[in-house]
Amino acid sequence: MDAESNVRDSASTISYDDPDAPWNREYSPEEMVGWNDGVITEFRENGGKVAGDYAGATLLLLTTTGAKSGRSHLVPLGALYRDDTLYVSSFVEGKYPAWFHNAKANPQVTVELGGETFAATAEVLEGARYDEFAAWALANNSLLAEYQATVDKPLPLVVLRRDA
Repeated sequence: MDAESNVRDSASTISYDDPDAPWNREYSPEEMVGWNDGVITEFRENGGKVAGDYAGATLLLLTTTGAKSGRSHLVPLGALYRDDTLYVSSFVEGKYPAWFHNAKANPQVTVELGGETFAATAEVLEGARYDEFAAWALANNSLLAEYQATVDKPLPLVVLRRDA
């Protein structure tokens, strides 16, 4: 699992600093190898449900096309909503994650959500659109707000719109 993803809601994780939160635990390089593979397998075998650290969270699988490689890349992320608008974000550890760069370069993506798979267009938010959406997201998502307060770089925000 993309360890920085906001996959728990505010009710199940008290704060960004919660020592039991997956992003605050230490993992060895051996533990990180294949981390996403197990989450992806469990997600697909259980109609989008996973156990462990991410039990009860709404996850999605995002398939992007590599900005440089042109290859397909798959990452689990927390599914976030603003009314009916599906969006994703991620905690930023010094640089933006590959899925963000990929979505910016190649906005045609595939989303797996629950037991459904669909084509979507990723809109990497920028400028005034970013400012407005980020203000809303930070006011309505305490984990993103707490994390944003600890870093200088703006959080990545990407809206996912189902293709017709």
